[in-house]
Order: sequence, then C-alpha cells, then structure tokens
Amino acid sequence: MPDSSLHQEWHPRHSPWLVALGVMLATFMQVLDTSIANIALPHIAGSLSSTPDEATWVLTSYLVSNAIILPMTGWLGNHFGRKRVFIACIGMFTFSSALCGAAANLPMLIAARVLQGAGGGAMVPIAQAVMLESFPPQKRGIAMATFAQAVVVAPIIGPTLGGWITDNYSWRWIFYINLPVGILAMFLAAWLVEDPPYIKRNLKAAIDFVGFGLLALWLATLQIVLDKGQEADWFGAEWIRWFTVVSVAAFVAFVIWEFRVEHPLVNLRILASGNFRTGLMLMTVVGLILYGTTAELPLFLQTLMGYPALQSGLALSPRGAAAFVTTFFVGRLVGKIRLRTMLFIGFSLLSLSVFQLSQINLQVSMASIVVPTMLNGVAISFIFVPLTTATMSQLRQRDIGSGTGLYNLMLNLGGSVGIAFVTTMIARRAQVHQALMVGHLTPTDPVFTTRLAAAQHALAQQSDPVTATHQAYAAVYGLLNSQAHLWAFVDNFRIFGVLVLCCIPLIFLFRRVKHAPVRQAEVQ
Repeated sequence: MPDSSLHQEWHPRHSPWLVALGVMLATFMQVLDTSIANIALPHIAGSLSSTPDEATWVLTSYLVSNAIILPMTGWLGNHFGRKRVFIACIGMFTFSSALCGAAANLPMLIAARVLQGAGGGAMVPIAQAVMLESFPPQKRGIAMATFAQAVVVAPIIGPTLGGWITDNYSWRWIFYINLPVGILAMFLAAWLVEDPPYIKRNLKAAIDFVGFGLLALWLATLQIVLDKGQEADWFGAEWIRWFTVVSVAAFVAFVIWEFRVEHPLVNLRILASGNFRTGLMLMTVVGLILYGTTAELPLFLQTLMGYPALQSGLALSPRGAAAFVTTFFVGRLVGKIRLRTMLFIGFSLLSLSVFQLSQINLQVSMASIVVPTMLNGVAISFIFVPLTTATMSQLRQRDIGSGTGLYNLMLNLGGSVGIAFVTTMIARRAQVHQALMVGHLTPTDPVFTTRLAAAQHALAQQSDPVTATHQAYAAVYGLLNSQAHLWAFVDNFRIFGVLVLCCIPLIFLFRRVKHAPVRQAEVQ
C-alpha cells in the first residue's frame, strides 16, 4: 500500500519565517568564512612564521574538506536525521573556529580548518533544503530570495570584514566572532528545525564506504590542482599531472560505483531530471563568474591602482548591497513572471556588467567600478532565485536534500575554477601582451623615442644624465608592465562576458512542470 505521506505536502510546525531565521544565521556564518580569511593571509603567515605560499593551505584545506562533504549532504540527512546533522555541523564548525583562533602554529591551524570545512560543508545545502520544504510551492521564490541574501552577500563582504577585523584587532578574531553566532544558531536549530517523515524512515541506510573513498579522492585532488596549479606551473609539474590523472580516474570510478550500489552515498539518479542537469551547468558558470570577479577586481585595484586592501574590498560592497535589496523584489516576482524571462534578464545584465568592467584603464574612477559591480549584484539576484527554483522543480521533495548538496558543490567548484582561471590568465596574458608591446620600444619608433627623450629631460634636472637615462628606461618599462597587466585583466572580463552570453540558450532548456504538488513552482 503506498504511503500517503509521499503524495502530500509536508509542513513544519513552526512558521516558515522562524525556520528561515534559524537556518539562515548558520548559513551566513558558514558562507562568510569561505572568503573572510583571504585578506588576512599575510598576517597569518607572519604571525605563525610561515611563507605566504604555505599560508594558502589555510584556504585550500577548508575548501577540500568542504567540497567532500557537500555532495554527501543528502545521505547524511537520510542516515542520521537532517536536524541531528545540522546541529552537529554547527557545533563542529563553532568548536573548530575556536581551535583556529587559538592555533599556535600553521599545521594546527590547517587541521582546524579541515575540521571547520567538514562542519560547514553540509550546513548550506541542509539550510537550503529545509527552507524549500518549509515554504509552500507558491512562496518558494521568496524563500530562495531570502537564502540568496546570505549565499550571495556573505562572500562579497567577507574580505572587507576580514580586512577591518585584521587591521583593528587580530586575524584570530575572524574566527572567534563565530563563537556567539554558532551557539545562537545551534539553539535556534534545536528549537525550529524538524525532520520530515521521509527522512525519519531512512535512518538505517547502509554506509557506502567505497563511494566515500572515491568521492574524497576525486574532490581532494581536484581542489588541490585548482588551488595550487598556477604556483606549480600547471602541467609543467609532474605532481600536477599525477593528481589530475588520479582525480579523473576517481571521478569516473565514483560515478560508475554510485549508479551500481544499492544505497549510494550520492544519489546521482536525480540527474535524470533535465531541469536539474541544466541548472547544475548554469550554476557552475554563475559560481565561476561570481568568485572570479570577486578575486579579480580587488587584485586589479591593489596591484595596478594602488588601493589598500580594505578600500579595494569596499569597492565590492555595492554589489552586495544591490544583491541584498534586489532579492526582496525578485522573490516576489517568482510566480508572476516567467522564470525563463527572469533568467534571461539576469544573464543579460550579468554579461553587460562584465563587459562594462572590460573597459577599465589605469585612469579609471571609482564610479566606473561601482556602477558595473552594482549591476552585477542585481543580475546575480535575478539569476540565483529563479535558477534555484527551476533547477529543483522536477525533484521529489525527498530528493531535495541530495539536489541541494550537488547544486552547492557545483557552485563551489565553479568558484574554484574561476579563481584558478583568473590567477592563471592574468599571469599568462600579461606575458603575451608584454611580448607584443615590447616590439614598439625600439629606436625607430617615433612615439617611444619622443616619450623617452621627454622622460630623460625631466629626470636630468634632478640627477646626472646617465642616471636619468636609466631611470627613464625603468619608468617606461614600469608603464609597459602595467599596461600589459591591464590588458590581461581586460581579456579576463571579456572572456567572462562571452561565457555568460553562451549560457543564455541553455535557459530555454528548462521544461514546465505540471501537476506536481510535492515539487517546486512551475518553470513557465
């Protein structure tokens, strides 16, 4: 006899908005920590007597453990109970934050960050699944708008907040501030979060140890390659080649195993949903653009424009403010405007903002940065809310936990690819442009000889002719180097813009879902 609970919409005992408050506090804390430590790395390296390259493992270790846990979220919730896992993850994250702040050396800090990443990995997808299930289908657009305010805004304000705390207090306080927030989040989760009936029925699912080993091997090697590839000259390093081979082999073996095992660690069968597959592809690109531009803009402002770290972080704050405000309105538009229309507007605005950023130069004003970044924030809001709703629209309510885990994994992996792409392309394209432009610095080029003579004449008034000549050549080379790097940044933004435009046709692959009371709002 079929279980009627599978065909009825489940609702929590508490108000959906109270539940949202409980899970959003933990979500904001976790997402904030993915970027808040970036700006403090030089201080961490100096304090713990390590090199800057060694200090980057503080970021890599967190991302690796976080990525491994993300796709396991559905299984963890089904096996142990979603509420229990959520509270345990908050507790682990809070405890490991205290360990990070008290770290006496770099290995201790890295170990604590691994534990922190493992605790934080399941928090975001569980929070997203809880919110999707707590709100009725017609209000899930508003729910995802609320969720987007934490997921989109927190990574943007993270570097700014981290820079302010580090400058005014100590890098250790970027971890200590999690303690009161985490304790409050645990209390709210214990009070408000409930396990749906179908979660409670799956507590005895078998443990897929083989799947876990393959998953950990795949994501750990992939994340390390993405984070350390540029430092090691990518495939010029033998260990990068081996890590890549191992990652690909582990990924293939993981996919084959998960489709064959009776109780898979990650339910890949939900990929049969066309909407879900399309949403994963688009969310990967959104993560690439979001994290890529978040890494690229401060780098441009600090290295070429001479902005201090805090001011360069503040330059991104208008994007967070725009996203925060826009999501209020976007959530209310879901169900009134076709999701495809909203996605088309979002991706069009995103490409426009990125192409506007590709017009930067060495005399660019702050306004020329602020306006495109605000437009970028508006675009992200128009994308994130309807994209999440459309992606989950064909999934059964009991599969939402697995879906949100994979969905957030692709967001994070897209972000890692975006950051790796930015760092690599800036270094490589700067070399290309420098090689092209240096061909104009010859005695037969009238512009070069005129500018060089003017520089020599100006500098000769303060030193002897020989010194002035050397200084003039150094000034010309410095300008050449700055222009080469500027064009590298421009190339990156243009590539991002073209990539976003290529996503627009995928929007029309979303299919309408009819007569599905336990599923999401229809894709119109």
